[in-house]
Amino acid sequence: MTLLELVTRASATPQTLTPHSYPITLNPDDSLLSLKPESDDIDSTSLVTKVGEFKLSSIDTEIIALSSKFFGKLKKKVKNPNFDKDEFFELLTSFLAKIGGKVGVSLEKCENENGSGYTSQLVEKLGFCIGKDVLGLVLDACVELEIWGLLKTVIVNKLVDYAYVSKLLASLVEKKRSDLICLCVKHFSDIRASDIYMILGYFLSPPKGAFSTMNVVREEWEKQGLLATEKVSSGSVKGKKFQLAKDASILLMMAHDGFTVSELCLHYLIASPNFDEVVWSAPISRLNGKQMMSLIKYLGKWLNKFERFPEASPCLRASKTLGSEACDWVPSLERIVNCLGLVLDEHFPSMVLHPEFRDQLLSVEPVVGSLALEARLCCSINNLLENLQTDGKGS
Repeated sequence: MTLLELVTRASATPQTLTPHSYPITLNPDDSLLSLKPESDDIDSTSLVTKVGEFKLSSIDTEIIALSSKFFGKLKKKVKNPNFDKDEFFELLTSFLAKIGGKVGVSLEKCENENGSGYTSQLVEKLGFCIGKDVLGLVLDACVELEIWGLLKTVIVNKLVDYAYVSKLLASLVEKKRSDLICLCVKHFSDIRASDIYMILGYFLSPPKGAFSTMNVVREEWEKQGLLATEKVSSGSVKGKKFQLAKDASILLMMAHDGFTVSELCLHYLIASPNFDEVVWSAPISRLNGKQMMSLIKYLGKWLNKFERFPEASPCLRASKTLGSEACDWVPSLERIVNCLGLVLDEHFPSMVLHPEFRDQLLSVEPVVGSLALEARLCCSINNLLENLQTDGKGS
């Protein structure tokens, strides 16, 4: 029998187990070491050798049973209109405590600690034991019951499976939770083009009621900027750290001053390390006129900032050295130029025909020319230095 025939037969075999039945294999080594050929007569010409005696460890089996039971119970509860936060925390805490008992992880609850805080700590410690389908139900319950603190813990600990990213982002947009959308952008490693379009549209033309949670993001930018400025003015850091704090304060000042609350949220999306021009071309091409104008104005603000503050440079070490985590989310000049290039590529005909777009681009043109001239000068000096080094080696 060929390998293709074996795969075809296996895929045709009816599956009686649901995905949530096997959340994770905690101890695979024992199971793999116990595998043996089903028959002593092994065909050396066969591509596949059937093995037997595979079984899960007792701990895995017990966790699977607990997960299946919790999944069924929570699925029924979520459909109940009377299901409330207290009952949800009780169910989830009990489930996680039982899982902790199986894997040897215990967490004592402090007297002054509320239920949500204790449950969040359990999720941090035991989230790796929760299957993706069980976690999907937990996400649904968090959104439906508006348990934002626990949802934040799940996002920060990178527990959200890729299959649930789009659904979660759509739910957060519907609930107008701008702060949690920014958190998702920071912690999700891969976001679909359709999700980028949805988030772009949300930040470029925010719906009514979205600004209250956007203010949470603004306060975080202000806090980070003030901390960096205080370190410079107080003299609490010296030497290289002082220069790093100075660079961070300039960078964060640029990122905060002159930007609206919705544009501060947009920083995270534009500065994301997952930015890809091929993926972004589709979302940008779908933006309407109002959104396009907002995006061009936003990019124009950044170009003006980089022209006014040529000393500004990325401070990637500021996050670990000074705790200025916001520095990682300040868009670079290269990223801004790339984004503007995509805008021109996708919407050039409409920009030429509509005077409001043309006027906006003309206002940006002198800044672009100035930055381009600086770039050419830098390249010329760099080439000169390289030539001098080459000549020195040759002589």
